[in-house]
Amino acid sequence: MSASRTSRRILATVLAAGTMVGAAALPAAADGHHRHAPRSTVVIGEVQYNSPGRDDRSNRSLNNEWVEVKNTGRHSVNLRGFTLTASDGAQYRFHAMRLEGHSAVKVHTGMGRDSSRDVYQDRHHYVWDNHRDTATLRNDNGRILDTAMWGRAHHGGHHRHH
Repeated sequence: MSASRTSRRILATVLAAGTMVGAAALPAAADGHHRHAPRSTVVIGEVQYNSPGRDDRSNRSLNNEWVEVKNTGRHSVNLRGFTLTASDGAQYRFHAMRLEGHSAVKVHTGMGRDSSRDVYQDRHHYVWDNHRDTATLRNDNGRILDTAMWGRAHHGGHHRHH
């Protein structure tokens, strides 16, 4: 085998391995499309839009519906004024909250006591549609940082970046 042929084979193996690692590293947010704005370290992580069990509107059931907001960067970010919005316009606005680097907070639908890992929208109705919805994360200037979409119109579980 020639040296150039060997190098092409090694390069192809390395590229294939890199593709597999990249695919495995994608977040499991919603089972549809996921779009990040360029260079945003604050993104949507996992989404549990269908609360497990019966949808009985109990506070426990409401709090089992959540969207994770992650800071993938090294530096902390103040989320004051950031919003998380559903397709129907239901919106949660963060108060002064510092999200440390490489950490996450879950935004629950129901009532509870806010902490550094969990915040609550204090709603009595579900926010996220079980069949089709879009979660949009915006910064305090209204710029879209990330979206996560799921449902009939969004098959495949692949992710796209802007």
